[in-house]
Amino acid sequence: QVQLVESGGGLVQAGGSLRLSCAASGRTFSSYAMGWFRQAPGKEREFVATISRSGGHTYHADSVKGRFTISRDNAKNTGYLEMNSLKPTDTAVYYCAASHVIRDDVIFAKGGYDYWGQGTQVTVSS
Repeated sequence: QVQLVESGGGLVQAGGSLRLSCAASGRTFSSYAMGWFRQAPGKEREFVATISRSGGHTYHADSVKGRFTISRDNAKNTGYLEMNSLKPTDTAVYYCAASHVIRDDVIFAKGGYDYWGQGTQVTVSS
């Protein structure tokens, strides 16, 4: 069982930056692939980025590529999403997710994740 708690959301102007954190409970965090998703009002939850258990493999959605960076620190049981050059269209609730994996794989589909955080609001003003 893993519990995830996001933090770091807030209100920022367009062009600004935020760093989201996802703190995980448990001693086997390094056995879990992680992902970030977001959900804007009236829209489905969409994939943002994913990182393998070791941190050696990452993938970002085209909409955030070059602006967002996913990372993790297994010693701190924490994942991160660094967000730069924010746009109003990035406004959403951001969720981190995790799932136990055997290999050093990434997971793209939200259905592939077993554990979810409660979400943190990111609002980008124009």
